[in-house]
Amino acid sequence: MCHFMGDENQTIEIQFHFHPFSPILEVQMFIFVAFLLMYTGSLIGNATIFLTVWAERSLHIPMYFFLANLAVLEIFYSSTVAPLALVNLLTMGRIPISFTGCGTQMFFFVFLGSADCIFLGIMAYDGFVAIRDPLHYTLIMRRRLCAQLAVGALVLGFIVALQLTVLIFHLPFCGHNRITHFYCDVLPILRLACGDTRTQETMIFIASVIILTIPFSLISMSYFFIVVAILKIHSAEGRHKAFTTCSSHLTVVLLQYGCCSLIYLRPSSSYNPEMGRVVSVVYTFVTPVLNPLIYSIRNKELKDALSKIMKRHLLN
Repeated sequence: MCHFMGDENQTIEIQFHFHPFSPILEVQMFIFVAFLLMYTGSLIGNATIFLTVWAERSLHIPMYFFLANLAVLEIFYSSTVAPLALVNLLTMGRIPISFTGCGTQMFFFVFLGSADCIFLGIMAYDGFVAIRDPLHYTLIMRRRLCAQLAVGALVLGFIVALQLTVLIFHLPFCGHNRITHFYCDVLPILRLACGDTRTQETMIFIASVIILTIPFSLISMSYFFIVVAILKIHSAEGRHKAFTTCSSHLTVVLLQYGCCSLIYLRPSSSYNPEMGRVVSVVYTFVTPVLNPLIYSIRNKELKDALSKIMKRHLLN
């Protein structure tokens, strides 16, 4: 069965099937419960962060503006992957996804995932400015600049996602269409194509460098200067607060970028579908639930604001 985009007479609508994690129903159910708990935790945690920042005026500063945006991104990003993955876990991979549906899922996954990675880079820059030049912080990180950076992250993610999705889904797909994955990721779909994929592989590598390597390099540089600036802080309490805020951000960054780099910053020929599927669980289910936990548990201002809002509502 083939699907040739651009050739009306030969176009046959195909469907993709997801290969189960295990042929054993009990194992599938265990993974289903784990995924469901992480997805639910992600939705509750990220929604809580967004609503707390939105409701508390004292948090209307650049750092929390970016954090609230990241939380909303994480909600949509998780929701691009989780519902279909959960359905297929329950049905042992019997529910297929259409050609159009697969392309749509890939587009939103790449779009939101790319914007997510860029946002982490922007947040590192924001932290660098806050610690490096606290007196001029509000002058540098003006509301307009923050909005421009947020829109820029979304626009860049949109462009990368559109280019990759169009390139990949213009390929002919022949033979079996069983994906060794739980969503329509770039590399597993590319492996099913029966045409020449060198152009697509080059574009994936370029996109990965833009989305992963460049922001991570900027984050690394920012953290070098941040550590230097923190060491110059005279008060032990000030140093501890700065280290706590930055180390929580760095934990998320290393998980997100580390796992994504393992998959996308290597030759497509060396891609291992089984390993790819396991590693991608980290950045599709684990980091979205860790983000709110790390940022809220290790952030006194956010915890205080949440307590204040809860007390206010309980008293009313």
